[in-house]
Amino acid sequence: MDRAFLARFVDCLLKNIIEVRMMAQRKLATIVAVTFSWIMMVSITAFGQPGRNHTASIELPDGDAKAFIEGACNVCHSSDYIFTRFMGGSYEEWDSLLATMIVLPPQQEDMVLDYLAENFPKQPGTEPVLIPGPVKINISEWKMPTLASRPHDPLSSADGSLWWTGHFQNRLGKVHPGTGAMQEFPLDLPNSGPHGLVEDMSGNVWFTAIFGTGYIGKLDPNSGEVDEYPVTTGRGPHTPIFDQDDTLWFTMQSGHVGRLVPSTEEMTISASPTSGTYPYGIEINSQGVPWYVDFRGPRLGSVDPVTTEITEYELPNPDSRPRRITLTPDDAVWYTDYPRGYLGRYDPETGEVEEWLSPGGEKSLPYGIASVGDVIWYVETYSRPNSLVRFDSKTEEFQSWAIPSGGGIVRHMVATEDGNLVLACSAVNGIAQVYIET
Repeated sequence: MDRAFLARFVDCLLKNIIEVRMMAQRKLATIVAVTFSWIMMVSITAFGQPGRNHTASIELPDGDAKAFIEGACNVCHSSDYIFTRFMGGSYEEWDSLLATMIVLPPQQEDMVLDYLAENFPKQPGTEPVLIPGPVKINISEWKMPTLASRPHDPLSSADGSLWWTGHFQNRLGKVHPGTGAMQEFPLDLPNSGPHGLVEDMSGNVWFTAIFGTGYIGKLDPNSGEVDEYPVTTGRGPHTPIFDQDDTLWFTMQSGHVGRLVPSTEEMTISASPTSGTYPYGIEINSQGVPWYVDFRGPRLGSVDPVTTEITEYELPNPDSRPRRITLTPDDAVWYTDYPRGYLGRYDPETGEVEEWLSPGGEKSLPYGIASVGDVIWYVETYSRPNSLVRFDSKTEEFQSWAIPSGGGIVRHMVATEDGNLVLACSAVNGIAQVYIET
């Protein structure tokens, strides 16, 4: 078993355990089963059998399609996803989801869909909580040209194109909203696991490759050429962001935050003061200071842009696990508290923390977040379909909408230069643009 595979296995195992533990409806027995299945699959995959997540199936109900699902679906993910990610559906809902992953002969497709709809119907209590309000939006969505891409993060580039990372298919892609024309850029290094992406001032698209030890990549959209910059310590580069000087900052799964100066290719990686952390979402404030959230603990962090020294800030609730972050013009830090179902605000000047229970309640699993001026937008990912939530920080009023495609766990979203939003819709293999009427 090579070191790259082992590192990638550990990365995926840790991330899977974190998400599984935070799903409100999960039982301890399921956690044990999923973890055991990952461990058992290591020896199988090490000898060359296919598998992107290297997972084995938990026990499925008997039926005609059981053997097929155990053999085919686990190539990309464990059947545990049925319980934690999609949480069941009708024949038609399963059909829509399956169409984003695989093409089957009609007879086999019917067998699989009948089995899933019968054994895994839509779970009660997953309907979105929709709050009416004065703001109107329009949502346009596009499906990825490559099945099972699992787009993780989005980007709105300066030329108006919408980009995504094809996390499971080792590629980047873009769509032109006006024409619908798409282009994909396969990566040279296999199993890179492209995760986050961001554009520099010259129009290059930079991305984090999270699998294995990981690297930072730079794509020239004109030539398709990719340059790789391996991380010098730690592993799992996660979310990238450029500061006002076009210096790249990125979080890492290993409890680090990195800085890469493109002009010199100098990379500096700093460890967080607390051990066992998971720096996740990251943003830059108006003074050029990076702020991030720790998904393994109740804390935020900031990085000195000169020394790269990290300072941590404890949140008042020990159960907080902030996952994504956005900043408003006053440099206030807003975050989604994923397991608790809260929207949070931290004032760097006073240290004061305010929280608002999300419309979907404590089980809502708020994830991707962005801001347009003083308005906060984020997505509740527990509901089926996912719900897009608007929070006016001045009036403290909520408004929400169902995402037409279902959303399929919106892990990250960004605001465009003209004040709209772009969402990566992982499980439905799509990307969405939200046009906000003013």
